[in-house]
Amino acid sequence: MSGRIAADYEMKTSSSHHQADELPYVHKVGKPLQQDLIKEIKTALKETFLPDDPLKHFKDQPNGRKFVLGLQAVFPILSWIQDYSFTKFRGDFIAGCTIASLCIPQDIGYSKLANLSPEYGLYSSFVPPLIYAFMGSSRDIAIGPVAVVSLLLGTMLQNELDPVKQKHDYQRLAFTATFFAGVTQFVLGFFRLGFLIDFLSHAAIVGFMGGAAVTIALQQLKGLFGIKKFTKKTDIISVMRSVVNSAEHGWNYQTILIGVSFLVFLLVAKYIGKKNKKLFWVPAIAPLISVIIATFCVFITHAEKDGVQIVRHINQGINPSSVHEIYWSGPLVAKGFKIGVVAGLIALTEAVAIGRTFAGMKDYQLDGNKEMVALGSMNIVGSFTSCYVATGSFSRSAVNYMAGCNTAVSNIVMSMIVMLTLFVITPLFKYTPNAIIASIIISAVLGLIDFEAVVLLWKIDKFDFVACMGAFFGVIFASVEIGLLIAVAISFAKILLQVTRPRTAVLGKIPKTIVYRNIEQYPGATRVPGVLIIRVDSAIYFSNSNYIKERILRWLTDEEETFKDQPRVEYLIVDMSPVTDIDTSGIHALEELHASLVKRDVQLILTNPGQTVLDKLHASKFADQIGEDKIFLTVADAVLTFAPKMEQA
Repeated sequence: MSGRIAADYEMKTSSSHHQADELPYVHKVGKPLQQDLIKEIKTALKETFLPDDPLKHFKDQPNGRKFVLGLQAVFPILSWIQDYSFTKFRGDFIAGCTIASLCIPQDIGYSKLANLSPEYGLYSSFVPPLIYAFMGSSRDIAIGPVAVVSLLLGTMLQNELDPVKQKHDYQRLAFTATFFAGVTQFVLGFFRLGFLIDFLSHAAIVGFMGGAAVTIALQQLKGLFGIKKFTKKTDIISVMRSVVNSAEHGWNYQTILIGVSFLVFLLVAKYIGKKNKKLFWVPAIAPLISVIIATFCVFITHAEKDGVQIVRHINQGINPSSVHEIYWSGPLVAKGFKIGVVAGLIALTEAVAIGRTFAGMKDYQLDGNKEMVALGSMNIVGSFTSCYVATGSFSRSAVNYMAGCNTAVSNIVMSMIVMLTLFVITPLFKYTPNAIIASIIISAVLGLIDFEAVVLLWKIDKFDFVACMGAFFGVIFASVEIGLLIAVAISFAKILLQVTRPRTAVLGKIPKTIVYRNIEQYPGATRVPGVLIIRVDSAIYFSNSNYIKERILRWLTDEEETFKDQPRVEYLIVDMSPVTDIDTSGIHALEELHASLVKRDVQLILTNPGQTVLDKLHASKFADQIGEDKIFLTVADAVLTFAPKMEQA
């Protein structure tokens, strides 16, 4: 058969007309052709790093066209701007104005989570969205600071420096971490290593985000209750102890009145927007309306004199240069690198997940590697312009989508409005109460707690549920870093468990068919007398080869002990359909299995090995060891050959 597994399986005669001494046509697997090692390596590398072949559009093109295609590859805006129209701009303009009204009050609050002055949040919604609009491939992502990354950055930074006593050094370290976050994202995209972020499972992300949301909300109790002395720790025990202890000195009732009343208003607005999609603009503009009303009330009543804490001052003007502020040498470079890598990966995970979600909803393709390059570039430039780590925001992106955005121009519109805010409006935020900022953050992060996803995890996969809860409780009872570490550890533990302990199943024949299936899944499936059929549901590597060998031998022992009144097992058929690959340890395990079976006078038969597996079986001479006539296309072929009487039953 020239080394190829037969594509079609056809019975020469109907099973109802078989003669007792006659076998139907049986397909066997022949010896494969000799493979080109260099070609195999090239194919494997291309499939891993260049599955979409980004250079295919450049082939057979004149130099001028290659230059244009190169620019369009780096700046996707050059591709779609040619077909841009006023109708599209109208949708982008409305969406940009809407997300700007949402981002301005959020940015002020998120910068506080990062222990930075309020203007740094606004800076991060001015420059990064502009860079992303030119380099990003998503039409719907709205760029800016986000709660989880802000909290993570603030927590890790304050472990190194005091944000109050060492304010300037703290800011410099924040810019340094942002630079390395951008470098991390850019490198992953440039070298097409985006698959690495997929190692953080969905379950772990759900738990981590939920725990971070609870932590962020609890920390806002300081602003909501007007507490002056508050713990710098983020775990729930320290926070609640700080809240209870502060009650002895009295909370500020004016602050509580402002915070709680506007929190209720924001939650009602969010409920209205959720119930009626056409009213999406209600929760979008509610934060800005709350800020305007609360600021005006504090200004005319001078409530700050009664203990209501206010923002007081936001620097006016656009982003100053911070190139000279980044640590390029000294002991803080390594700390900035560590913080930046962690923050960059979390920001990247959130942005890619958001981009893929909305790309699926609008049915267009999103190039993950281009997204990483765009996100990395914007954070590198952002670190030079007094920004901290920015990424895609789910709440703003959802508003952007519902507001009718068509392209990334909505980010440009938002950026321009933030620029005008920095030039003109920032002095007006002087009397904005901290309580309203706290209520805005609380209402925003509650959406990060996905109860439906947790329930679904419990129903589908208990191990995923454990991973989710581990990350969740790690964040709220320890710290954001510990929660993240637990999330990553559990994700890797799941991978290792699945790799080292793959599933195996005993197969039986479905009555009146030639189909063989798991006897536990199909109770009607019958065993073949004298034959044990086992399917291995995994690639066979050094990490699981011994387990698979021992598990198969245990199956054989159990079969002999359980069915003593049945004919002795003479044939062991291993269905290798799910086995995608095998290494030298796997081959060695099969050799040991074969040796054990020979001692038991049991013949080993393999069915349907893939091309890669088949090549290695022949290269190692294992196929010759068991006999080439012991490798079949299907389980039915093997059974028909060695147990024809059962086939007639």
